[in-house]
Amino acid sequence: MAITPNLAPVPTRAPAVATTGRAGAPLGTDRVRLTGGLLHDWQRRNRVVTVPHVVREIRRAGNLDNFRRLHDPSVGDYRGRYPFLDTDVYKTLEGIAYELGREPADASEAAALEMARDFFEESVALIEQAQRADGYLGTFYQSPQSPKEPWQDLSWGHEMYNLGHLAQAAVAASRQLGDRRLLDVATRFADLVVERYGPDGEAAYCGHPEVEMALVELARETGDRRYLEQARLFVERRGAGTLAHTIFAADYFQDAVPLRELESVTGHAVRMVYLAAGATDVALETHDDALLARLEHLWDDMVARKSFLTGGVGSRHSDEAFGDRFELPAERAYAETCAAIGTAQWGWRLFLASGRADVLDHVERVLHNAYAVGLSEDGAAFFYDNPLQRRPDHAQRSGAEKDGELLRRAWFGCPCCPPNVVRWNSELQDHLAVADGDTLTVALYASAAIDSPALDVDVTTDLPWDGRVTVRVRRAAVGATTLALRVPAWADGATATVDGEPVPESPADGWLRLTRAWAPGQTVVLDLPMPVRAVTAHPHLDAARGSAAVLRGPLVYCVEQQDSPAPVDDLLLAADDVARLTVDDAHPWHVLRGDLAVAPPTGDDPYPPLGVPAPTTHRAPVAFVPYALWGNREAGAMRVFLRQS
Repeated sequence: MAITPNLAPVPTRAPAVATTGRAGAPLGTDRVRLTGGLLHDWQRRNRVVTVPHVVREIRRAGNLDNFRRLHDPSVGDYRGRYPFLDTDVYKTLEGIAYELGREPADASEAAALEMARDFFEESVALIEQAQRADGYLGTFYQSPQSPKEPWQDLSWGHEMYNLGHLAQAAVAASRQLGDRRLLDVATRFADLVVERYGPDGEAAYCGHPEVEMALVELARETGDRRYLEQARLFVERRGAGTLAHTIFAADYFQDAVPLRELESVTGHAVRMVYLAAGATDVALETHDDALLARLEHLWDDMVARKSFLTGGVGSRHSDEAFGDRFELPAERAYAETCAAIGTAQWGWRLFLASGRADVLDHVERVLHNAYAVGLSEDGAAFFYDNPLQRRPDHAQRSGAEKDGELLRRAWFGCPCCPPNVVRWNSELQDHLAVADGDTLTVALYASAAIDSPALDVDVTTDLPWDGRVTVRVRRAAVGATTLALRVPAWADGATATVDGEPVPESPADGWLRLTRAWAPGQTVVLDLPMPVRAVTAHPHLDAARGSAAVLRGPLVYCVEQQDSPAPVDDLLLAADDVARLTVDDAHPWHVLRGDLAVAPPTGDDPYPPLGVPAPTTHRAPVAFVPYALWGNREAGAMRVFLRQS
């Protein structure tokens, strides 16, 4: 098929996804700056705590030594269990590139950034030195002791997965720092892949998708259309069944049927959402409406039937995979943190391609729940998988472990999630707004200064704690321009004013579009109602049938045992209870307070007769905490879904 890519020049400090779609073009890091609120706090924590922590853990784990030993064998053997541990360095470098592009706010940030800069410089030098003359780079397979040759095991070798994360780090360094050293390394490696697996090469592909979206971004950055074509080839080839399906079947690799014929997301969840993100990039750049339609179908099916209430995906520990439709077990939810990041990456690209506000609603839910839960409040410990329930006698976190730490960990044997958190936190501002001609669209809400051709504005909000969003115009282009504000589906009855006067416009398709000849100083106030509400489960969702969960705005809440004098498994939730819950804004977590009925089981029979409910014995005070903040205290039981009264 003919390719007519959208490879127009991008502005200085371009965003992570630098393209133009139906929704508009994302704004670069120099045009969107977080100024306060929760996401700003996340970024500061990332800069001061998480980045230094991850750097220390990478050094301790030996990832840099794997590069170093290629020119200094005295360093010792390859460190680590997996052949793709180079990616943890690359993901960290991607995040650090963003952080080094920002001015430190104080001495603590300056000290952290100095440490990050040292790691960046050392890593880049080692990466340059490790690359082979032909462009190949993979420390596991470059080792003389490697049990396999390069390219011998595409199913599990992850060599092109390595290239993907290297390319994304390289693009970030080029855009944020004007540093092309990694870009030179990445393009040499990409050229080798094009030569080997391009139109005239072997019709193969990587067992772990990721390189697809990286190659498209490499094409956007360099203007080299070969990388876009290579990404398209990888997307089109997958499903031919050419991978060696060892350990798991073809579905695990998304290799049973072509993507264009796939009826529902399947297999390893991170692989699936990375593949879909890259395919959406390809569809956007090649104007492939049929591929985009298939991806929208897959997204809609995933959101409706294969996503947990938190937005997490991945139902099975055995293969970290999607399950059947409505196979969503709360206590065994895998919902990997990397899968949450991949879902958000896919959703952002799908929004750019389609302009759909409901896609952003789900991205918002993922951001504040399935993603946010993956990092501890102090910024130095992580969840790999993210269940929606923890039983009182819980002792192990996955079926592959004999035992396990009770809550978050500082690092993992497969540490893909912590560096992924680093890079995603650093790029949050790139996913807040888009511009298209005379329109500025605010897609996700955070306190930020946003500059665009049509309007420069200051956004102030305390979301997700409070539903008021204030937008003050700093500069406006001559003539009529449009400010488009997303009205989430959870904000029923949203209202807006301009300079204190109610607007005549009404939301349509999830957007409030305000077209005016704007003037500096004008202020828009969007009030998004955030009542406490409860949801139940679809009749086919057996794991949560007969239960209910509490939400407010984009946040999902849970009950931890520390906040209930009665066992959380014995709590009952009724509609009247939900109506009486109050928000404790004095608490740093903005908990919801109320009291619930307690109904302990009346005996030890696991299958009591039908129609004999456990009697309510008393009521107990309870605090609901945001799900994203559970597990920051001592270990204990936790539930998102409570029994319905």
